[in-house]
This record gives sequence, C-alpha cells and structure tokens, in this order.
Amino acid sequence: MPLVISSPAFAPHGPIPAVHTCEGADRSPALAWQGVPAGAQSLVLIVDDPDAPDPAHPKMTYVHWVLYNLPPACEGLREGIAPADLPTGTREGRNDWGRTGYGGPCPPIGRHRYFHKLYALDVVLPDLGTPTKAELERAMEGHVLAHAELVGTYAKAR
Repeated sequence: MPLVISSPAFAPHGPIPAVHTCEGADRSPALAWQGVPAGAQSLVLIVDDPDAPDPAHPKMTYVHWVLYNLPPACEGLREGIAPADLPTGTREGRNDWGRTGYGGPCPPIGRHRYFHKLYALDVVLPDLGTPTKAELERAMEGHVLAHAELVGTYAKAR
C-alpha cells in the first residue's frame, strides 16, 4: 500500500474550512495517514503554500507548519493538536511567521493551495533545534522512503 495522507476536514483539492484559518479559530485540521513503509524510522510533516502572495503571480512558498521525528507508528494528528500533545519524540520546526506550531491559511488575495506533505524517512533525525523548512529538507536528503501529499484550497471570505 502506498503512503497516503487525508483529512476528515476537507477532500483532496477541496476547500479548507474557515475554522482552520486566520478567519476562524486557526486550529490545525485533523490528519490521518496509512501505508507507512516497514523500514520507516520517522515521519516529517510540512504544510506550505506555493501561491504566495498572489496565485496569479506567486513569488514564494509560504510555510505554515513543520514537524519532524513523528514516530512511524503514529497514524495521524487530531484537530487543533497542542504542542504538548504531539506524539512522543516529535520535534517542531519554524514556520514563516517565525514561530513553531500551526499557522493556518490567511491569503492576502485569491484562492491559494495548501500542500500537506508527509515524508517517511529511514532515520530519526538529530535534534535540529527549530529548523526552517529548507534546513529540514537538507537534513532529509537521501533518507526519504515515501512521500504523500494532500492539497486543500482557501480564499478569504472578506
């Protein structure tokens, strides 16, 4: 079975509910996955938006959430999970707000795509502190066994 990531909050390529955004409670959506390869030693979750700041003229990929060293037996994360409730061993990276934790969609203009990327690694990464997405991706190089994506979309109501 291939690695698959899903959410009960939104369908693939469907709209992300406002509760998971800056217009709502800004709670992380529940996520579930299956098909983690037998040799996986850890998982990485990165949520980012390649359409920033304007989907018609994207200039950057905005990072919303960075988690690493999730245990391979973990099958998902509940909605609005607090840092203290993350699975044992999980480490947090820094998002583009300059902090750890989830920061939901808050696009300045247009409908953006939000990629929820799950990676299965053949190692447990060393303590990287609070790495950026780029720093984490460098540490992951050569260790990715499988990769899955779930894309949701969001445009502000106002």
